[in-house]
Amino acid sequence: MCGRTACTLKSEEIICSCKYKSKNNREEKDILPKYRNEYNLGKQYIPKYNLAPSDICLILVSSKHFSDNEDSSNRTLIPALWGLIPRWHKGDYKKHGLTTNNARLETLESSKLFNPLLERGKRCVMVIEGFYEWKTTNSKLKSSEREVFFIHMPQINEHVKMEDKSTWKNCEQIRLMYVAGLFDIWYDDKGDSIYSFTVITFESNDFLGWLHHRTPAILETEEQITTWLDYENFSRDEALRMIKQPKTIIWYEVSNYVNNIRNQTDKCKKPLDRKAEANKGIMKFFNKRKKDEEDDCGPSPKKQSMAEFE
Repeated sequence: MCGRTACTLKSEEIICSCKYKSKNNREEKDILPKYRNEYNLGKQYIPKYNLAPSDICLILVSSKHFSDNEDSSNRTLIPALWGLIPRWHKGDYKKHGLTTNNARLETLESSKLFNPLLERGKRCVMVIEGFYEWKTTNSKLKSSEREVFFIHMPQINEHVKMEDKSTWKNCEQIRLMYVAGLFDIWYDDKGDSIYSFTVITFESNDFLGWLHHRTPAILETEEQITTWLDYENFSRDEALRMIKQPKTIIWYEVSNYVNNIRNQTDKCKKPLDRKAEANKGIMKFFNKRKKDEEDDCGPSPKKQSMAEFE
């Protein structure tokens, strides 16, 4: 499952990190995606350490969706609401009553909501630094007690550490994570529009199954990203075959500080120091025990000053 992510880069930095190879007159060259700052009913993309469904995120789509003169292999980055709004919904876009932040791959083609998007080539890619996942395989633990992990792509530059932004010398060094999804445009009764999307998930294999039974459709190679986005040159079936179990992603444990969506500092992504946490727990235990003992013994005797004996 994918329900909490991190993306702390500004839109212009994301553009820089999303450089891709495009063939123009048979010559391959590196180009940057275009950017369209969609109105989205006034909702704006805000970089965050703790992004959740109903937030505005950044997605890549084929530029052909905006102009027939564009090549379908070209890419455009746009802000969009995480959680697909059904096209047929009327009224407040937040009140359609469906959970649409994820779409199950297994039922995608039979879904009345998602299959029409596949048919119309409404394929997108969510761009993030990584996502948080709570270990759900131990059912005995309360949700607040579950271990949390930050999952991300390995970096090409060994000096770049995802948990430490001071090592990000320039945006071109950062290897971001791309997750396959579907998008659509919803219009309110005034004719104003909002772009929204869903993230595709599927059953985990042993690689991530120890953590969670669902895995987001991470696109690890340029071939996967190109095939998924270029809906004119690659059919729906070709695109769906690009969704595979991840092989190269890595992770580290973080604290349950990230559990609270209001927490938006770099502490969300900091690796958990188990030893330090254990020491904190021990100190908390002894402080509580000391307080309990003081409460049992009553207030401490009043100290007398030397003046009382003079």
